[in-house]
Amino acid sequence: MRPFRIVLADDHVLFRQGIRNILERRPELAVVAEAGDGLELLEMMKKIGADLVIMDISMPHLRGLEALREIRKSHPDLRVLFLTMHKELEYMRAAIQAGAEGYLLKEDADTDLFKAIESIRKGGRYLSPLLSSSAAYELLRGRVTGKTKSAPDDLTLREREVLTLIAEGTSSREIATRLFISPRTVEHHRENMMRKLNVRSTAQLVKYAITRGYVPATD
Repeated sequence: MRPFRIVLADDHVLFRQGIRNILERRPELAVVAEAGDGLELLEMMKKIGADLVIMDISMPHLRGLEALREIRKSHPDLRVLFLTMHKELEYMRAAIQAGAEGYLLKEDADTDLFKAIESIRKGGRYLSPLLSSSAAYELLRGRVTGKTKSAPDDLTLREREVLTLIAEGTSSREIATRLFISPRTVEHHRENMMRKLNVRSTAQLVKYAITRGYVPATD
């Protein structure tokens, strides 16, 4: 029986190495690759085969949620477990709606990582014990029955990346620095998104991003 192939994606090298060391204690599990950000993960998935991706939500260049949406287009059967520090239910909700099979807090990894992997490996889903409320499980059931699925938009990968940063309150200059593009290009993407989505203000763009789960809603 071949090992269950796992890819790790997290921008903290020492954390990745620690998780890899833990996983490789089990002969039935094999870490086949590691990525430091979302874009590197997408490129990697074009070249290797895997059964499960364990990744963080907050990564440079391309966030975990957006990376998941892109992965689903070419690898619909690939399973995804988010391993993150974000305890907010909105993050978990966005992750499940985007198609993740599991959501585990990093602080629970030492006791629950193998449980999560085994559950997902057998076709199930897994939520961190700290987030396992009745509301969370209702969300999982909605994910299974398709009730939370939303139609895709026609934004490009780069546009969705810029949209996420705009919705997080990042300035055009900072977006340009993070994505290695010019502020003028950022504004060009903003204009294109407003035209495609038929909105007239940045506030409407942010509202759209929250509605689609690109960023969590705030109180």
